[in-house]
Amino acid sequence: MRIEVDRDRCCGSGNCVLAAPEVFDQDDADGLVLLLRPEPPPEAADRVRRAAHLCPAAAIGLT
Repeated sequence: MRIEVDRDRCCGSGNCVLAAPEVFDQDDADGLVLLLRPEPPPEAADRVRRAAHLCPAAAIGLT
C-alpha cells in the first residue's frame, strides 16, 4: 500500500490522526495533514483505509 495526501484539499479535521497516528500527523502551524509513512507496515493497512474513509475532504489517496 502506498499513501498520498493532498494538503490543498485537507480541512484539518484530524480524523486521519485519530485512526492511524503512526502514519498521519497534523502540522502545528496550520493543522493540515502530515504524512509520516507513505508506505505503512502491513499491520496498519486497516487503520489507514479507515483514515481515508473518514476524511471529510477526501484528501487521502491509497494505491
